[in-house]
Amino acid sequence: MMKIYPATLAHTDDIVALNKTFVAVTSPMDASRFKHLFDISSLCLVAENEGKIVGFVLTMAQGDTYENDNFQWFDDRLNRYVYIDRIVISEDGRGHGIGSQLYAYVIDWAQQQGLLQIAAEMDLMPPNEDSLKFHQKRGFVAIGSRELESGKTVSMQVKNF
Repeated sequence: MMKIYPATLAHTDDIVALNKTFVAVTSPMDASRFKHLFDISSLCLVAENEGKIVGFVLTMAQGDTYENDNFQWFDDRLNRYVYIDRIVISEDGRGHGIGSQLYAYVIDWAQQQGLLQIAAEMDLMPPNEDSLKFHQKRGFVAIGSRELESGKTVSMQVKNF
């Protein structure tokens, strides 16, 4: 049975391991980095299935003290938003609606906080086709793009609610 609930620092090892599996489309995050991000995040959720963590989402909201160029890009352009720093679903958890459930929880939380939109970036070059399709199906629209120091190009997208 799938459960989604707020993460705690007790989930650090599971979250770091999941992130490591998909580091090519997220960014590196060891236990120390996760603990820092967790401390400054607005909301961090885990998805658990049969006692195993199969996904997580980490968010920041406007006003959080997050030093990140993508977050800053949105912060310069948006008002009353929540930013998806990363969402990761395990390989065996994909295709079961876990990402949709995590986003539904984030959107519900954001609306309770009086926020108006959700922001996220996804890789355009090289493309992260799964993420691009996932966000398009959920009504995200591109409002710009950024070329990162790594050479990647990301699509900066928002969904209003």
